Amino acid sequence: MQVERVDFVTIPTRDPNRARAFYHEMLGLPLDSNNPAEVTAAQVTLAFWNPESEGLTFSPNQGGVALRVADVAAARLELESKGIVFEGTRDSGVCHMAFFQDPDGNWIILHRRYAPYE
Repeated sequence: MQVERVDFVTIPTRDPNRARAFYHEMLGLPLDSNNPAEVTAAQVTLAFWNPESEGLTFSPNQGGVALRVADVAAARLELESKGIVFEGTRDSGVCHMAFFQDPDGNWIILHRRYAPYE
């Protein structure tokens, strides 16, 4: 098998409309041109899914989705001005990261790698 690309990532939510509004309006991700119930993050679609609507238990994504940005500090300041509260930042020695949660408790990571891959 040869994977061509990742087409979509599912974001668990209790309210798909609220989730889509957050990712679109607060984070500035465009609505997917093929399905306005979803948003796009560069080459990947983010699809919002309510597991409780299918009788399953809701659990937020604890691992997070990393969004690559040009400047983590600048992106953080922009989002803080919109009311987003960050849980912290980290410099791993190869990348900068800043962590926050969406309204459902899913972790989102602003990310920028600054060291070359070895």
